[in-house]
Amino acid sequence: MIITYLPVFDRLNPKLNNFRSEYGAFWKCFQAGGIYMFTQLCKMLVLATFFPASDGSDQGKIDFVAFLDSDIAQRSPTLFQEFLKATVDLADLAGMYLVLMGIPGKAHAKVLTAGIGWAGAENLLSRFLLLWVGARGAEFDWIYIQKSLESNISLVHNITTVTLVWLWSRHDLNRSLLPLVTAMLLVCSYKPVLMELLIYTTTTGPWLALLVRAVFTLCLGVTTLQIYAGLAHTIGIY
Repeated sequence: MIITYLPVFDRLNPKLNNFRSEYGAFWKCFQAGGIYMFTQLCKMLVLATFFPASDGSDQGKIDFVAFLDSDIAQRSPTLFQEFLKATVDLADLAGMYLVLMGIPGKAHAKVLTAGIGWAGAENLLSRFLLLWVGARGAEFDWIYIQKSLESNISLVHNITTVTLVWLWSRHDLNRSLLPLVTAMLLVCSYKPVLMELLIYTTTTGPWLALLVRAVFTLCLGVTTLQIYAGLAHTIGIY
């Protein structure tokens, strides 16, 4: 639990307390969490309507087994269907944009508030019950440490994605950087299906898969930081 949620609160307190009185950032984090929940509900409705699962056992998993075991003629439709399912994650970008538009203040206040609120809601809804119920068992299992580390990767990923959404919405962004920012946004949206495909085809173990996700997220984060720093220096928002 500490590994999972301490990074969120560690970044929440010193940064957002500076903006609390001026921008109401703490309350905006909860609003971001509410928009996250509404966005996930809409995504589930779309998936249940257009991609109904045959049973409940494989929900939330990417069916690369059928893709790799099928012949060449069947692989293209299978892979295309998985990418169509992943396209629903583009709704997250719209949700993040709504969160950013509802937060007043400087860019760093917007990005931190939206990113931490979004990541905090994701961790709470997707990992809290698993860790609270499973990790309290008498037998130790490394899967809970892996899930906790995944939450830290998710925090960086969400802040990176929010920053890219903010950069994409800026009219003063260098036009030559707009295709790169757009491509990175698409990569962030399709990251789960890309990572699952890479990990499944290379048959990596869980720890190596976690390392691959961390390195991939770090590369996206560093690139985004460079673009953000350049724009911040240009418009003088430091």
